Amino acid sequence: MTVRTTKPRKRVKVSDAVRHTAVITRRNTLRVVRLPQLLLFSTIQPVMFLLLFNYVFGGAISLGGPGTPTLDQDYINWLIPGILVQTAVFGATATALGLTEDLGAGVIDRFRSLPMARSAVLAGRTFADLVRNSFVNVLMLVVGFMMGWRFEQGALKMLLGVSLALLFGYAFSWVMATIGLLAKTPEAAQAAGFLPIFPLVFASSVFVPTQTMPEWLQVFAENQPISVLADTVRSLMVPEEFLGVLGYDQGQLILQSLLWIAIIIAVFAPLAVRQYRRSVG
Repeated sequence: MTVRTTKPRKRVKVSDAVRHTAVITRRNTLRVVRLPQLLLFSTIQPVMFLLLFNYVFGGAISLGGPGTPTLDQDYINWLIPGILVQTAVFGATATALGLTEDLGAGVIDRFRSLPMARSAVLAGRTFADLVRNSFVNVLMLVVGFMMGWRFEQGALKMLLGVSLALLFGYAFSWVMATIGLLAKTPEAAQAAGFLPIFPLVFASSVFVPTQTMPEWLQVFAENQPISVLADTVRSLMVPEEFLGVLGYDQGQLILQSLLWIAIIIAVFAPLAVRQYRRSVG
């Protein structure tokens, strides 16, 4: 009887790991470019949410009342910041789907046979999805501008808000990577990915002020990460005179957002890497 032995993997230099990550990022990004239907489907959903909530539900959603100013009677000014966060979070599900598809097609097995950093597969996947999310969020801004949305605090704060939304989407990509590696199949990954996202998005300040919710729900809605990010992005875009009425402390919200992003990455990136090592052996 022969005993098979495996050579220990050579430690990869940091510079090589960065280069490998860039190669995987380019590969995943080009796949979207070469299959434009992937990009089309990822843009249709957020555009539909924007159109439906603004034109169908916007007239029925009141932003008036104590602590909920009218924002110049224009619901689009409330909606766009929340939609940016929602789009980034929903877009993170592509990480789970992409990983399960690559696992099923044997692509990751081929990557494993190459002398490359294992971390590059996950990092390249999440960075590619960040690039795609960036394109979709820019599209949302263009559509929103055509619908009457305006950023009231200048271009730099608007860019900061968009960047925070994208960073939050990137952090959620690591959550989705963990779910995708556990789910094994695209169908299971899609179902498992949307299960935690839907209650977080709809029980948040993305679409309506939390003051309009029942008191028992407000406690959850006001302290969960999607509300924090939506409020932060909104605080960087609405007129400054509304910040006090809305109860927004811009600096504190930015710090809370960065803290949530850091916590999510710190928790789920190691979990995803560990599950990836278990999945590929």
